Amino acid sequence: MTGIAPGGWLGLLGGGQLGRMFCHAAQSLGYKVVVLDPVAGGPAASVAERHIAADYLDAKGLAELASSALAATTEFENVPAAALDFLANTVRVAPAAASVAIAQDRISEKTFLRGHGFGVAPFAVLRTDADFATLPGDLFPGIVKSARLGYDGKGQVTVTNSGEARAAWRALGHAPCVLEQRVALACEISVVVARDARGTLATWPAAENRHRDGILDVSIAPARVSETLASAAREIATGVVGALGYCGVLCVELFVTRDGALLVNEIAPRPHNSGHYTIDACVTSQFEQQVRVLAGLPLGDTRQHTPAVMVNLLGDVWFANPAATVPREPDWNAVLRHPAAKLHLYGKAQPRRARKMGHVTCLGATLDDALATARAIRRDLGITGTV
Repeated sequence: MTGIAPGGWLGLLGGGQLGRMFCHAAQSLGYKVVVLDPVAGGPAASVAERHIAADYLDAKGLAELASSALAATTEFENVPAAALDFLANTVRVAPAAASVAIAQDRISEKTFLRGHGFGVAPFAVLRTDADFATLPGDLFPGIVKSARLGYDGKGQVTVTNSGEARAAWRALGHAPCVLEQRVALACEISVVVARDARGTLATWPAAENRHRDGILDVSIAPARVSETLASAAREIATGVVGALGYCGVLCVELFVTRDGALLVNEIAPRPHNSGHYTIDACVTSQFEQQVRVLAGLPLGDTRQHTPAVMVNLLGDVWFANPAATVPREPDWNAVLRHPAAKLHLYGKAQPRRARKMGHVTCLGATLDDALATARAIRRDLGITGTV
């Protein structure tokens, strides 16, 4: 595959914070980025060299992107696969539409994973009223999850019996769903993996993830699990990208059960929130690697050189008082007074509760040092909960 030399244009579908960090990585390597995103002034468009304000399926906008860029990628999995197929007629596209389409639909995703021998939590597919008559009782308690467009806890309802599952399905608009057994967890981890067009693989250390209300709260890297388990998680991640024939950066989220089993929760065909620590704590970040794969460059070294704890900054931090209705800029000095804290803000103009506004990566000589800094920053910013 012929590489794209620095100075060339790369295309990006999507305008969120992942796109913003892709732009920064691409620009540091000398590339220019054209972003296609319906929203003006988004995190990626505000830093890219060019912004095409168009719907993802707008033929004129896609043609304009294809005429401007030598290759194109996506920064979130809900970009229509048809848009990637359109672009693939004229430019290099990574990841391919077929891989993204599987990850866009939980039914396709879980069926694919189970069919290729990867462990997943027991589940059933819910499409019609008739499906509730044959639900296995051992799926309860469980979680009804919409098959499409669910993220950060959206489109998910915890249920304890068939009646509640039916009510949840109806509340989700009778859309296709899965009912997934709620498994007993020791923890949740994730592995970000890159695979280039030659089949070369690279993985980062597993991250240990804590969620609140379905949204990632903290990632701890390396994960506090045995090396045997971490190695098995990396093997699963590389197996998934191999089975997909995937080209790009992908995250595999995994459940670690109390009996030590690893189950794939879901896959994300893009860089991932839990991989943000790689920007400051690894030789090569997940975003630089995304650029390298897209441009046909050799993969970078994924070694982690410093223990790290990544703390998500949600819009709630701008509303320190639970009763507040007007946002107030947080005291960033409370973050930056810690010399090993790296603040990343996404340039979003309007803070909202539960909206991802930025993150802080806390570095340390040891993981305990990084955790201590993370706890102090969370306390100073009014972020509750234990880490």
